[in-house]
Amino acid sequence: MIAPERKYAAPLASIDADGRFCGYASLFGRCDLSGDIVERGAFAHTLAGRGADGVGMYLEHDPKRPIGTWTVLEEDAVGLWVEGRLGGTPDAADAALRMRGGQLDGLSIGFRTVAADEDRRARVRRLTEIDLWEVSVVSNPMLPEARARAADVARFARDNPVTAVDVGLLARMRRTTAFLRQTR
Repeated sequence: MIAPERKYAAPLASIDADGRFCGYASLFGRCDLSGDIVERGAFAHTLAGRGADGVGMYLEHDPKRPIGTWTVLEEDAVGLWVEGRLGGTPDAADAALRMRGGQLDGLSIGFRTVAADEDRRARVRRLTEIDLWEVSVVSNPMLPEARARAADVARFARDNPVTAVDVGLLARMRRTTAFLRQTR
């Protein structure tokens, strides 16, 4: 019997010894599981006005569970690149434990839509301007490719953000989401 082919990289710890991590919280031009596509430049206004200090870091989008601070939030050619450090709260300690164990590595944005173009036929929304409130560390991100990595090993992910995503799982999730959008 032939072993199944695996199309993903070996899992990496999502956090380094100092509690630092980084990754893409959003990728431009990729459709998430809710049908949103973030366009290049969508974060520019928020980042110019708030900077990294004005965007919260929460656990699972819960504002009652702040877990650290963002040190870098920037748009590049691929998406919204983030770098952060976990703080000293009990929730941050829980997040660190789960991130080191590989159970928590998703990144997800919390925002208000400022400008978007909706394609009703394709059932997608192209977000052209976003008021970014927070970036959370989550178990299941709406954009499966949005993943955290330890700060000292993550630079390869900027060139290829999908390297640690199971491609087969991603394809199944996209098919299921497309089917669910058709049944709305």
